[in-house]
Amino acid sequence: MFHCLEKEDGLGEHLLIILAGIPGEIQMLVLSAVPLTELRASIPLAFTVMQNSWCWPWWKIYLLAVAGNLIPVPFILMFLGPVSRYLSRWEIFRKFFDYFFERARKRAGTSIEKYEAFGLSIFVAIPLPVTGAWTGCAAAFLFGIPKRLAIPAIALGVATAGAVVTLIMTGTLAGLKFLVGS
Repeated sequence: MFHCLEKEDGLGEHLLIILAGIPGEIQMLVLSAVPLTELRASIPLAFTVMQNSWCWPWWKIYLLAVAGNLIPVPFILMFLGPVSRYLSRWEIFRKFFDYFFERARKRAGTSIEKYEAFGLSIFVAIPLPVTGAWTGCAAAFLFGIPKRLAIPAIALGVATAGAVVTLIMTGTLAGLKFLVGS
């Protein structure tokens, strides 16, 4: 039942071990919803580590990853302000939120200030670490983008990032299979 974790095992593999025994679709949704993995890690995990267990077509991986990544978005947008204000009464939380918001502001840069919801969508669409839906929600909060604009902008960004990661994974794997000859 328990797996001895290797030093090089990543967060995604750790989460999969914790989630062992529940349906693969739920595992994929959870992996995609977690802020440190999001779909930038869940899609590659589905195509590599879990390929033999799940045996899913690319479109199922994409749809589950996008859906999972979007699940927390409305809740984050709804509760980030009130929760951060409440918890910031204590020094440790104030320091955390100051750090988190400053980091989000630096990452988001001028594109969101200048282009607002469109800039937010582009920011979230970039498939790099710390540019996903969670940071996009923080940026929307920081730059005062209304929820009615932020949710579709983040959704478009997540869908685009998912498409890019899926294309990279299918192209990379197809290229490797061609080179190896299998």
